[in-house]
Amino acid sequence: MEINERIHAELQSKGRVSGEEHPIRTLVPRQELTGADRTWAAKYEVGDILCYSRASKETGIGKGEYAQVRRIDAPGNRLTVRLRDGTERTYDPRRQQGVCVFREELRRFSVGDRIQFTAPANDLKIANRELGVIAGIDGAGRVSLNMDSGRSLQVDPNRQPHLDYGYAMTSHSSQGQTASRVLIHVDTELAAKDLLNSRMAYVSVSRGAHDAQLFTNDREKLPMALGHDISKQTANSPQISTQQTNARHQEISKAPQQEHGMGLGIGF
Repeated sequence: MEINERIHAELQSKGRVSGEEHPIRTLVPRQELTGADRTWAAKYEVGDILCYSRASKETGIGKGEYAQVRRIDAPGNRLTVRLRDGTERTYDPRRQQGVCVFREELRRFSVGDRIQFTAPANDLKIANRELGVIAGIDGAGRVSLNMDSGRSLQVDPNRQPHLDYGYAMTSHSSQGQTASRVLIHVDTELAAKDLLNSRMAYVSVSRGAHDAQLFTNDREKLPMALGHDISKQTANSPQISTQQTNARHQEISKAPQQEHGMGLGIGF
C-alpha cells in the first residue's frame, strides 16, 4: 500500500479523519517519464491523460487542452489521442512540445484528510503543491477545503483533477516548504539511484524547523546512499562540504535503528 494511503487508513482507525470515504478520480503524474521519453510514442500507455501547456498549429491542439491516449503506433512513432470534445488527433510526439503525462487513479478522500494540489489551479490562484485540509464533500462530489494559507475554497474534481493526499511528499516537491516536524522515508533500494544524494538529504532535513527523523530499509547502506554527490550545481543550490557530509554520515550510523515505513475525472 502506498505510504499516503497507509497514513490515511491509520488516521481513520484513530478517528482523526472521517470513516466515510468518497471515491474521486484524480490525475497522478507519470514522473518516471523524462522529457526525451515524451518524444517517443512507445513510452506512452493507452489511457494516459495528456495536458498541453503549448498550442500547436500542426496538431490543432490548443494550450490548456486535455486528451486521452487511444492508440499507439510505436514503429511509426505516432500517437492518436481523443480530446474532450470527442475529436481525435494523430501526431508524432516529437512535433508537440509542452506535454504533461498523467495516469488516472482513484483516491478515497474523507473529511479531515490532508490534501495537496499536484498542478497549479490558476483560476483558483492555487500554486503547485499547495496544501490544505478537507472540510466537507457534498453529494455532487465537490470538495470544500481549508488551505494552509488561511483561504477557504470549493473544488470540483471534474474540473480540477490534480488532487492527492498531502501526508507525504517527494523531496523535490517539498522544496521551499517548512514544517515543525518532518519524517523522511529513504529507500536505499530505490531504482532511480540518482534521486538519493547529498542535496536530497539537505533539502529534506532542512524542512524540519524543530525535528527531522529518517526511516529507512537499511541503516548500513544509508550513509553511502545519501553520500552520493551530483555534478551539476546551480547558483542557488546549497553547497555541502565533504566534512558536513561525513559528519552527517557518522550521526546517521550512530542513530537508533528505524524501521522502513511509518506507524501511523475527466471524461472522454
